[in-house]
Amino acid sequence: MPRLTVPAEPVGELSDAWRSCVGTGRFNLALRQDVQESLALVQREIGFRYVRGHGLLSDDVGVHRPYDVAGHTATRYAFTYVDQVVDAYLRLGIKPFIELGFMPTGLASGDQTVFWWRGNVTPPRDHREWAALVRAIVGHLVDRYGLDEVRTWPIEVWNEPNLTHFWQGADRDAYLRLYEVTAHAVKDVDASLQVGGPALSPGADDWWEPFAEFVLARDVPCDFVSVHAYTSGQAQHVPFGVYQTVREPQRLLEQFARPKELLAGTPLADLPMHVTEFNTSYRPDNPVHDTAYNAAYLAPVLAAGGDLVDSFSYWTFSDTFEEEGVPTSLFHGGFGMVTHRQVRKPTFHVYAFMARMGRHVLSRGADHLVTRDDAGRVTVLAWQPVGGTDDPVERERHELRLSVPVPGSRTVYAHRSVVNETEGNAWAAWREMGRPASPRPRQLEALYEAAGPARSHRSLEAVDGRVALDLTLGRHEVTLVELDAVHDETPPWLDDSRILGRGPYGT
Repeated sequence: MPRLTVPAEPVGELSDAWRSCVGTGRFNLALRQDVQESLALVQREIGFRYVRGHGLLSDDVGVHRPYDVAGHTATRYAFTYVDQVVDAYLRLGIKPFIELGFMPTGLASGDQTVFWWRGNVTPPRDHREWAALVRAIVGHLVDRYGLDEVRTWPIEVWNEPNLTHFWQGADRDAYLRLYEVTAHAVKDVDASLQVGGPALSPGADDWWEPFAEFVLARDVPCDFVSVHAYTSGQAQHVPFGVYQTVREPQRLLEQFARPKELLAGTPLADLPMHVTEFNTSYRPDNPVHDTAYNAAYLAPVLAAGGDLVDSFSYWTFSDTFEEEGVPTSLFHGGFGMVTHRQVRKPTFHVYAFMARMGRHVLSRGADHLVTRDDAGRVTVLAWQPVGGTDDPVERERHELRLSVPVPGSRTVYAHRSVVNETEGNAWAAWREMGRPASPRPRQLEALYEAAGPARSHRSLEAVDGRVALDLTLGRHEVTLVELDAVHDETPPWLDDSRILGRGPYGT
């Protein structure tokens, strides 16, 4: 196959929109040790700026507390759990991307709920009381963390109101009213705070024009727009899990781009665009999330998504989630980059690899991304291109041949990290163990070891400021090659051939 010559000069900059935000489950899960330990791992090896989840205003966080004593009716706002969660986030170097939802029972107009943990998805029975709740919690955050800090936190109104699961009747007019009341309540606290929405799920093209017309005609604040992206089909249910068809990765990128296309010609088209959830499957019990295929699928999305949107948030960093109930097994198809107990999945490694890339793009193709950092270090991310359910099954091997510029170097140290069907793949090891639902300590240690990428290294000779890099990738592989110039400091008296005492004697 022909060798691709990577340009010596950058062709662009790599956006870091891929690490701007990551998803979690519901808000109060961050009270758990397992979640905080998982987030600490993710922050240490990847480093996201924001985290977003559901249920800030749900009953299990305990913010909205109406009471009636001796004929005196009022509401107390309690922030005990809110403070603990936000404090934990900030301590771990990540800020909240606030989602305002779901409806507290004491303010709900109905009893429709979503998920095992029963988030109420009905409109408020009193929009004035809802506005007071919004002002109370946003005002508290400003008082506790300071206006300069909180004005950097985006505040999103609700979650997927175009779906009946998340908003009673998927009533667009009711949502627009909620959005208007909420946006003004946020700005009542301070006009510099960021508020936006509508956090639509895929397939809601018919919502964008009415949303834009409404906020523009009524002068409703809108500082950003948000959307979600998934590429899986209808769920094929089995006990404690699902299987689904999946469309090719390009469909995710098309979903990223779609809102700006639909908002073209309106002032909203120029606002920041946040994809506040994305993944292959929208189900938290689909085994595709645990696989090397998922990693190879998402590699080109991470490489190119920042050209289309300001942020795109992987849903989610941890398998501690519970929308469909408490998981019955360590690996159960959860959204997380890591399982319970912090076993890293292949998708985790794609993000960790991206975190080691430079900001100057030298080349980007269907199977690779080459970058250089400010110090001159060159990094190559390569993957086997994968398709969707209807595409041919991927081959066992994928070849990539590059001519990579390494100016000023005669010898280069190449350090390679590999994740594929057998390497860096704890899910594959878990299957070979017999899929233990609750691994014993020895099994868990083996899974931690199996989760690490395979590492290799070699020395490459540079000719005319370039090295030939020939990569053979396994099935569903993602590989990272880091190229560093070698400055040989070997003393002249060292002779590795004499390590066992063989060779000439004397001084």
